[in-house]
Amino acid sequence: MNQRTIVITGASDGIGRAAAEALATRADTTLVLVGRNATKIAEVGERLGCEHHVCDFARLGDVRSLAASLRQSHPVIDVLANNAGGVFAPRTVTPDGYETTLQVNHLAPLLLTEELLPALRAGEGTVIFTASRAAFRGSIDLRDLGKERGWTSFGAYGAAKLANIVTASALQRRYGAEGINTASLHPGVVATSFGSGTGALVRFFYASGLGKRFLRTPEQGADTLVWLATTKPGVDWRPGGYYADRRLAQPPKQALDDAFGDRLLEASELLIR
Repeated sequence: MNQRTIVITGASDGIGRAAAEALATRADTTLVLVGRNATKIAEVGERLGCEHHVCDFARLGDVRSLAASLRQSHPVIDVLANNAGGVFAPRTVTPDGYETTLQVNHLAPLLLTEELLPALRAGEGTVIFTASRAAFRGSIDLRDLGKERGWTSFGAYGAAKLANIVTASALQRRYGAEGINTASLHPGVVATSFGSGTGALVRFFYASGLGKRFLRTPEQGADTLVWLATTKPGVDWRPGGYYADRRLAQPPKQALDDAFGDRLLEASELLIR
């Protein structure tokens, strides 16, 4: 039985933790968990018996250090699940100089992916981006990725999740011939700590009994991620596609423009160099 190495970011809570718990039951899987909160990720990692790392995606230096450590200890990576993210308010700028929602949800996952390309090539790996239907309410302006004009918390979040979908498709076009496959997914609206970084009304809804009544459980939200991580690209699902409930879904209009996707990828790479 061949061991498969799966790296999951955002694994200290919510969808990432639920995915880790599901994958930890598989004898053929070596899990590597990444989280921002040192106490939470240690608890999950130790409980599941998994290697775990602390990384703050609001600091690109942390991402580069994480990638260097992973390349050294795992020269072959079969799956990278870029699951970390969130919505933040008010508008803030990271120490790297980028709007926080853009960096945490889009730039940092892209940087981690590209820093791990040698290990992903060696494993003919799968790269998964946890996106959201919020992408349909987002728009990307290549001249204003940080939305300095007209910023709103959910506008920034929708644009970042759209960037996840666009990036998955663009990376597939670029690296598919090298054996790397990508996908993005909508996990549903899930009862997690997602709203903790935004306004009081959203935090109240996510924490309330009413909110929990209408929201999916983290386990339900993690289902498509786990399915993509454990099945075969090109056989069970179409590489580069956007998925919801294990089915190929129609992405937002901007994600259908390949030339735009390639330009977004190039513009984003300039910011993380």
